[in-house]
Amino acid sequence: MPKAASSPAAAPLSYEAAVQELEQLVARLESGELPLDQLQVAYQRGAELLKYCRDKLEAVEGQIKVLEEGTLKTWTPE
Repeated sequence: MPKAASSPAAAPLSYEAAVQELEQLVARLESGELPLDQLQVAYQRGAELLKYCRDKLEAVEGQIKVLEEGTLKTWTPE
C-alpha cells in the first residue's frame, strides 16, 4: 500500500504527486481487491486528493484571470 494511503491526513507534496497518487488509488479501488475497511479509507483519501487538485486548479485559474486583466497578484494558499 502506498505510504500516503495509510495516512489519510498527509498532504500531497505537489499537484503532480496528488494526481499520481489519485491514479494509483483509483486503480486499486477498481481492482476489487481491497477489503471493505480499506475501501472506505481509500475512498476518503481519494476525495481528499480530488479536493486538493481542484483547489490548486482553481487557484491557478484565478491567477491566469488576474494576469489577463493586466495585474499580477500573488496566490496565497488558504
